[in-house]
Amino acid sequence: MSVKLDEEVSAQVPADDFQALEEKVYRTIELYKSAKEAKVAVERDVVRLREQLEEREEEVETLRREMLKLRKEREEVRGRVEKMLQQIDTIAEEQAAS
Repeated sequence: MSVKLDEEVSAQVPADDFQALEEKVYRTIELYKSAKEAKVAVERDVVRLREQLEEREEEVETLRREMLKLRKEREEVRGRVEKMLQQIDTIAEEQAAS
């Protein structure tokens, strides 16, 4: 019975159709291999980009802290300059009054 079924299938599927199917299977295998290689490359890129992003975030945080420090120093310097200017004004007023 199995032999009879095989003969019927063989009779129904011409050799050209089988060859075309075989070519499609091989193309599908090649496409799968290419997709798999592309996936590996993308995963490698994702890891690299995540590392770069983490480095940039660290740089941004460092720059933010430095900016806050510089702003604080600027305010301190501004306060000291204002104090010196007030002292100069006081001395100038005293000299003008004398």
